[in-house]
Amino acid sequence: KGKCPEDGWDESTIELFLQELAIMDSNNFLGNCGVGEREGRVASGLVARRHYRLIHGIGRSGDISAVQPKAAGSSLLNKLTNSLVLDIIKLAGVRTVTNCFVVPMATGMSLTLCFLTLRHKRPKAKYIIWPRIDQKSCFKSMITAGFEPVVIENVLEGDELRTDIEAVEAKIKALGAENILCVHSTTSCFAPRVPDRLEELAVICAKYDIPHIVNNAYGVQSSKCMHLIQQGARVGRIDAFVQSLDKNFLVPVGGAIIAGFNESFIQEISKMYPGRASASPSLDVLITLLSLGTSGYKQLLKERKEMFSYLSSELKKLADIHNERLLDTPHNPISLAMSLKNLDENNDVAVTQLGSMLFTRQVSGARVVPCGSVQTVNNYTFKGFMSHTNNYPCAYLNAASAIGIKKQDVDTFLKRLDKCLKTSRKERNKEKNVDEISNSNTSSEQREG
Repeated sequence: KGKCPEDGWDESTIELFLQELAIMDSNNFLGNCGVGEREGRVASGLVARRHYRLIHGIGRSGDISAVQPKAAGSSLLNKLTNSLVLDIIKLAGVRTVTNCFVVPMATGMSLTLCFLTLRHKRPKAKYIIWPRIDQKSCFKSMITAGFEPVVIENVLEGDELRTDIEAVEAKIKALGAENILCVHSTTSCFAPRVPDRLEELAVICAKYDIPHIVNNAYGVQSSKCMHLIQQGARVGRIDAFVQSLDKNFLVPVGGAIIAGFNESFIQEISKMYPGRASASPSLDVLITLLSLGTSGYKQLLKERKEMFSYLSSELKKLADIHNERLLDTPHNPISLAMSLKNLDENNDVAVTQLGSMLFTRQVSGARVVPCGSVQTVNNYTFKGFMSHTNNYPCAYLNAASAIGIKKQDVDTFLKRLDKCLKTSRKERNKEKNVDEISNSNTSSEQREG
């Protein structure tokens, strides 16, 4: 039926299913005689077993979604995976999505593929309107495709950084709609930035007949992000949205899903992919979805949301203890930020040092963002890089509740963060005392002089 099963399969059933697919590929036929340049020959048995003898990859030279006659099993695997993933995207909240496909590239290159497909539709266009998000791969995706990003700075509303809708529309008018390839918006992001105002952007795109590509990198796990995409498509225009496989489906890095509401446009993107492709990302997500089933995936989404509430409440308590505060970012459903004003008052070194302390204590994923750092990416200079704005009011620390997180992860993180903050405070007090003694000695020497 092309649907993800409600209850997950056991491993032996999945392996039997994959073996049935594999024996449909010509490289596994008894007595097969191959005389071409690509016959699914593998020297290592270990490699063959790792891929369940599904060696041919997916697609044909002109279309990643096309059926390969001598690889019927791999082709069926590809079709089934895309169908199951589409089912999960609908389950996660984008009910009117019509088509999607797994592409064996991470999110950044998958965005580039979308932009290159639009190039043929809008040959005069050279600009991409991009509400700023300080993440290198989505910025480079536009540069790699040969376009000029037009950075729209965010506006500060309370603690949150939000889309400047007026600036987007003003820039469209200034550049001319025909010269703009698309608007490139973002859902999932690090607090205090929050998801773009997708509905308003989608309305603007429909008004000026400009394509709209959404970077939904780790948004499938968030009902709020998926709702924004659904609403944007309902009231305006969203041409495609791209999401990572590893961040949303707990598989190794290396794949993404390109999805949309116009079936023919998504097919155009798949045909833009040159050559065949690795089946590994499709195989990984197929195995994962078959083992989880819809009930298992729903449970992961439920647990993630519960852990977000728990992380938020516990991080707020810890912030209060250390005379800091949890930044108020209610529109961000995945990432949280805690101020580091006490460290920041000392210097930027103290802020970055906290990040190092956490990393050496095996805390991964927490981002420490100092004020005023400058970064140049592909000859574009960003002030306040990583904070999504030129001058955010304070330094801060990020933590996220992403799919798969456990209560133990949250508790261990908070315990280690507490220790690191206490250590930092002790070191600051030592430095303060040394400075006071030094100043006192200097004053005494001056008096004696």
